[in-house]
Amino acid sequence: MEPFIYWFREGDGPHSDPVATNNPKRRVKMETRGRFRLLRDPSDNDCSLSIRDARMSDTGVYYFRVERDDVKYSYRDKKLNLQVTAPPWKPYILFPEPLEAGRPTKLTCTLSLASGEGHPLLFSWVGEAVDIMNPDTLHSSELTLTPRPQDHGTNLTCGVTLQGSQVTLETTVRLNVSYAPRLVTMRISQESLTDLNGTSLPILEGQFLRLVCVADSNPPAMLSWLWEGKALSPSHRSAPGVLEIPRVGVGDGGEVTCQAQHPLGSQQVSFSLSVQKSPPPCSCETEEQQGSWPLVLTLIRGALMGAGFLLTYGLTWTYYTRCGGH
Repeated sequence: MEPFIYWFREGDGPHSDPVATNNPKRRVKMETRGRFRLLRDPSDNDCSLSIRDARMSDTGVYYFRVERDDVKYSYRDKKLNLQVTAPPWKPYILFPEPLEAGRPTKLTCTLSLASGEGHPLLFSWVGEAVDIMNPDTLHSSELTLTPRPQDHGTNLTCGVTLQGSQVTLETTVRLNVSYAPRLVTMRISQESLTDLNGTSLPILEGQFLRLVCVADSNPPAMLSWLWEGKALSPSHRSAPGVLEIPRVGVGDGGEVTCQAQHPLGSQQVSFSLSVQKSPPPCSCETEEQQGSWPLVLTLIRGALMGAGFLLTYGLTWTYYTRCGGH
């Protein structure tokens, strides 16, 4: 009689469902059915186990049991320690770089399997750039993406599942999206939140003025300054978006423009600089000094009058004192 061979997962008893057996009357575990099987004829004393489409969940310890007539024995000292690791293959995402905002681009996810592997592949795409897309279009190896400026710098992941093995392989790329300037602002300083575009800025003659121009684009736009249509040199070559006027003159008034030039398109913003003359210098100190002279003269006049009164009184007293004595 041919012996019955059973392979069990450690922790399962002889009455549990085995992962593989040659006994047609015994039911095997659902998760291993069709994947775990005896490799050769047990009558030849060969109890080898064959496993295909291994899954990460198959990792564990297994033992086999032999039953023939009245002989029943579990070989718990001859265990199979199975460790399932992720395959060394990795998918790749192929697409032209950089991506251009607003232009549909085809991205392809590929996976090169080892020779002889014939697993059906299931694809999936995940990322902020595809969140607004129809989910039905995200299960193919090819993806047509129309990137947006806000997709720049976000991650896009392609997942490939080997059907039957429950193993999913992933690869992630960071999107580099090129886009024209979509927001150009001019401010009095880097910290200011007030955009000067289309406004009129009054300033007193002689004051210091620092203007900052910022453009949101990728790659960064080339910034330049114009005054009444004439090109101005930036204050610092390393910071072309900064324009400084140490002392604003009356002749500096007019339209000031910042241009943001980009291969995909350019923008410019302008404002009107209104220079007001400074008030004349205060002459209060001079008037105060001049106004103090009448006070001095009055004091001198009072002193002279007092002295004259005392002199007249003294002479009169002396006269009457002497004359009255005779």
